[in-house]
Amino acid sequence: MTWRQRLALYLDLIRWNRPAGWLLLLWPTLMALWLGAGGFPGWHLLIVFTAGTILMRSAGCCINDVADRDFDRHVKRTAQRPITSGRLSVKEALAVGAVLALVAFALVLTTDMLTISLSFAALAITLIYPYAKRFVSMPQAVLGLAFSIGIPMAFAATRHHIPGEAWLWMLGNWAWVLAYDTEYAMVDRDDDLLIGIKTSAITLGRWDVVGVMGFYVLCLGTWSALAQRAGLHPIFWLGIAAALAQVLWHFTLIRERRREGCFRAFRANHWIGSVVFLGLVAALEWP
Repeated sequence: MTWRQRLALYLDLIRWNRPAGWLLLLWPTLMALWLGAGGFPGWHLLIVFTAGTILMRSAGCCINDVADRDFDRHVKRTAQRPITSGRLSVKEALAVGAVLALVAFALVLTTDMLTISLSFAALAITLIYPYAKRFVSMPQAVLGLAFSIGIPMAFAATRHHIPGEAWLWMLGNWAWVLAYDTEYAMVDRDDDLLIGIKTSAITLGRWDVVGVMGFYVLCLGTWSALAQRAGLHPIFWLGIAAALAQVLWHFTLIRERRREGCFRAFRANHWIGSVVFLGLVAALEWP
C-alpha cells in the first residue's frame, strides 16, 4: 500500500470528507467562546478551540469505529468503513486516534489549569460513549455530554471559572444533540434492531418524531431564555428565527420516517448551529 493510499484511509477513518460532524461540535464551542469573552475571544483561543475540536472529533471517530467494528459490518451505511472492511487494523486506528488526541491536549496545555482539568473529563466521555449503546437505552444522551463538554471548557478558558450560564447553555446543546442524533438513529433503526444496538430512535418508538421536535424546542428555548436574561441585542433573534425555520423543515423531512429524509435532516443540522452562532456574534459585536 502506498503512502497516498494509506493517507486516504486515514482521512476516511476520521471522516475528513464529511465536515458536518465536526461542525456540529464546533458551533456550540464557538458560541461559548464568544459568550465567555463577551465578544471576539482572541486568535489564540479561537485557534486552540477550533483545531482542538476538529482533532478530538477525529480521534473520537477512530475510537468509535474500533468499538463498533463488529456491529458496523451489519449496517448498510457503515459496512465499508476502513476498520470494518479490514483495510486498516485496530492497532493502527488506535494509534491514529492517540496521536490526534495528544496534539489536541498539547493545544489545551496553552490555556489555564481549569480548562486543562476539564480536558480529562472530555477524554473520558469520548472513550465511554462508543460503548454506551450496549448498556444505555438512549446513548445519544451520553453523546450529548461528549459534544457539549467544550462549552464549560470555553467559559473556563475565557473567564477562568465556570458560571451558571455555561451549564445552562450546555443543557441547550445537549438537547440539540439528542434531536439530531435521534434523526441519525432513525436512519439505521432497522439494522440496529436486528443486531441489538440500543438507540433513542428505538427507545422512543412511535414517539420518535415528537421527541426530536421536543428536543429542538428545549434547545432553542433554553438558548433564547439565556439570551433574554443576558440582554443580547435583538439581532440575535434573527438567528433563532432562522434556526426555528430549519427545525420546521426538518419536521417535513422526518415525519414519514424515510431513511433518506432522516439522513438529510441530520446532515443539515450544522446550519442550525451556524445561524445561531452568527446571530450571537452579531449581537455581541453590535456597536
